[in-house]
Amino acid sequence: MSFGIVSAAYISAAILFILSLGGLSNQESAKRAVWYGIVGMGVAILTTIFGPGMGSYFLLIFVVAIGSLIGYYVAAKVEMTEMPQLVAALHSFVGLAAVFIGLNAELELNTVTHLLASGGDTEDLAGFAHKLAYKNTAEISILKVEIFLGIFIGVITFTGSIVAFGKLAGKIEGVATQLAGGHMLNATALVISLILGIMYFNGADIWTLLVMIVVAGFIGWHLIMGIGGADMPVVVSMLNSYSGWAAAAIGFTLGNDLLIVVGALVGSSGAILSYIMCKAMNRKFVSVILGGFGGATGSQMEVEGEQVEIMAEGVATALDDADSIIIIPGYGLAVAQAQKSVSELVNHLREKGKDVRFAIHPVAGRLPGHMNVLLAEARVPYDIVLEMDEINEDFPHTDVAIVIGSNDIVNPAAQEDPNSPIAGMPVLECWKAKQVFVSKRGQGTGYSGIENPLFYKENTRMIYGDAKDSINKLLNIMKNLG
Repeated sequence: MSFGIVSAAYISAAILFILSLGGLSNQESAKRAVWYGIVGMGVAILTTIFGPGMGSYFLLIFVVAIGSLIGYYVAAKVEMTEMPQLVAALHSFVGLAAVFIGLNAELELNTVTHLLASGGDTEDLAGFAHKLAYKNTAEISILKVEIFLGIFIGVITFTGSIVAFGKLAGKIEGVATQLAGGHMLNATALVISLILGIMYFNGADIWTLLVMIVVAGFIGWHLIMGIGGADMPVVVSMLNSYSGWAAAAIGFTLGNDLLIVVGALVGSSGAILSYIMCKAMNRKFVSVILGGFGGATGSQMEVEGEQVEIMAEGVATALDDADSIIIIPGYGLAVAQAQKSVSELVNHLREKGKDVRFAIHPVAGRLPGHMNVLLAEARVPYDIVLEMDEINEDFPHTDVAIVIGSNDIVNPAAQEDPNSPIAGMPVLECWKAKQVFVSKRGQGTGYSGIENPLFYKENTRMIYGDAKDSINKLLNIMKNLG
């Protein structure tokens, strides 16, 4: 395969990736956009494997086959509820790949340097080593910067993603946790990494990279451990950005234009998404990515009253009498896999002439867009799924609001308690509806561990139990009512 064909294929793949990103911004075009990405990645992989300078095809095909089988198995096994932690885990793989490629580049550079110093023949060199043999001093210096940055960002992405996976999967406590010294430890580790980078740039051996890996690994671990569960959606998109920049840095190292373009796309889109998430949560972007700088101080407002339970029969009667209904899905809906049951309930209510809509908070669930994906899977019509800014002002004119497995995104403390950890965060103002029904497993707090005054308000009634079972029972009663 000639270099001209490789360049054309890479350009085509880059265009497909851009179309994929653009299409994902709209629910109707999202499925087509995913296929753009799949085809683009297929073109990129095949072009790289069969491009100039490649060899060991048997080993490559064997490795690709193994990776494909593992990927297929994981994709088939993982439930939609586990998608956030899967994404975090995949980010860790990107970071680890960047580390391995960077270390390999350094080993190849040492081999070529020793060969040139001993007057050896460079004609037998192939691939990346052959490119290194013809780089001048300035190009080698730039290469070392690229190697260092690729490994540094890759290690932070790897360890940070592992912690994010643990928190999302419930294997690590979601509460923000830092060692004594907190941000000073992070700053010290960053300075040590910078010193190691300067030493490596000035001729120090690979040991500087190995020490930096340990230090940067601590930074990634400590940063994400210091971020609480309420900020996990931002963490996921932030790590996505980190993985992109790591890939771009390695793309410069390898001289792979497509890897540079794809890395830049992922890095920039992840950073933009992180900013959007922070804005939706009234968080300062720098505060979140540095592991919880700032935040509310002082004692939180005490919640008075008691949670009042209601049976499915009471909810069914209220829905039968209501004209307008807004449903607010949260992570609890995902855990219970209740999206199809909710879809059936919505179809039944709409057949009876009810105005039923969904209200989606930008950070509902544990991954940006998590609820939209679940509702699309259940074939809920796109036109009744509205974002927070589109529907928030309609709550005062709504008869019934149904909250399914949500907590922080419907918490009035964001507006009423200046000392709350979520103070100032835009929330869905469902308590302004005439009646509010909240489906929860029990009386516990949400993922961020914050008590919710909504559950104690006079117009709120609690439906305890598994969300899917509760919705199915409610649906059966509604059908019997006619």
